[in-house]
Order: sequence, then structure tokens, then C-alpha cells
Amino acid sequence: MSAWAIGLIALGCVYGGALLGLGLQWVLPEHHLQESSKDVVKLVTGLLATLSALVLGLLVASAKTAFDEVNDGFKQNAARIIVIDQALARYGPEAKDIRVLVRAAFAARLGQLFPERRGPGAGRDALRHQSSVEEIQSRVDGLAPRTELQRGLKSRVLALIGDVAQARWLGYEQASSPTPPAFLVVLISWLAAMFAGFGLFAPRNATALAALALGALAVSTAIFLIEEMGHPLDGVIAISSAPLRDALAVLDQ
Repeated sequence: MSAWAIGLIALGCVYGGALLGLGLQWVLPEHHLQESSKDVVKLVTGLLATLSALVLGLLVASAKTAFDEVNDGFKQNAARIIVIDQALARYGPEAKDIRVLVRAAFAARLGQLFPERRGPGAGRDALRHQSSVEEIQSRVDGLAPRTELQRGLKSRVLALIGDVAQARWLGYEQASSPTPPAFLVVLISWLAAMFAGFGLFAPRNATALAALALGALAVSTAIFLIEEMGHPLDGVIAISSAPLRDALAVLDQ
């Protein structure tokens, strides 16, 4: 389910809870709405508000950390590609064809990860597709170094290629980390119950309805942000392709 759908479901459930609370004012007997009952409801809604705020804060922080890890991984891989190209340039003319292959493979991967028209899950699927890393590694293995400098450069390039391959699959695993459905159900239930408590003793006027709608929109937006950051290669909140494009510009020099 998309982040938009989850956000809209959360908005409907939370605001629906508020409307339910307002509706209960008409059907509950008068003694259920006395000051002593109001105090108990305030205590429970305060508890729910505290729990919900704590969970939402933790989820936002966790989603942001996962988002940053994927973003940093792409930046590190871009830096590794530049270092590989420079090491191959220092190796000598024997590595010229490998440098051309590195540039072509990097440009192709960039186009797959950040196409002009990106469908749901396209970025993550691109990481799963067969890459040219294995071919580049095979070509580097075939180099026959003649000097100590070339042997050191070959070893370094092979190590960096291994890091690039590992980072690719790590990015694939990290590129989709949605919140467990049971967790979302519990959280949205807490929020709906909390807003039902707000609506139970809210005045029945346009200002109160607008305030409850604004609150429901705020918490559902937080849930939307959590789900969006759980898919860092797709959606509205996606990592930037600028570091990879900057690296490609360096390779083209």
C-alpha cells in the first residue's frame, strides 16, 4: 500500500474518531457528560496523546535515520567510482577500456535509478537488476601489472569494486523499510480514540470542527512522512540524484 493511501486512511480514521466523539454528545445520557466524567476522559486522552507522541517521534527519527543511511550509501558509492576511475587512470593505458566501461556502466545505472518517469518501486528494482560490476571486476582481474605501483592500484581497485557491489545490495535491502502493518493499526487506533475523546466534549461549531480537522491532518501527515521516508528511492520524499550526476560529470572529464 502506498504512503498516500496509508496517510489518507489515517486521516479518515482519526477525523472519524473526532466526529464519533461529537456524535456521542447527542446519544449519551446527561450524567455521562458531567465534570467527573470529563476529568476521566481528559486523563485517558492525555495518556493516549503522550504514548502517540512518543511513538510518532521514534518512528520519524527511525525513518529519517534509514533514509539518511541510503542517501549516504549512494554518496559513498559515487565517491568510490571516482576513486576507481582515478586509480585506473594512474594504472596506465592498459586500463583505458576499463575506464570507458566504468563510465558507461555508471551512466546506465544512474538512468535506471533516476528515470524521467519513475513508477512505484522502480528505483529499488533497478538495484536488483544485473549490473556491470562483475564484468568490470573480471576485466580488472585480467590486468597484468608490471610494477609495484600497478599491483597496488589493481588491489585497491578490486577492493573498491567489492565495496560497490556490497553497497548495491545493502541499498536494495534498505530501500524499502515500511512500518509493520500491526504497528500502524495500533497507532492509528490510539489516535482515533484520542480524537474521539477530544470530540466528546468539544463544542459543536465550525471552529471546533476545523481545529479537530487540523489536528487529524497533522498526525496523518506525520504517518505519511514515515511511510514516504521508508521508500527513499520513490515518491515525493526521495534521495537526490545530484551526487551521482556530479560523479558522472567528473568521470566525463
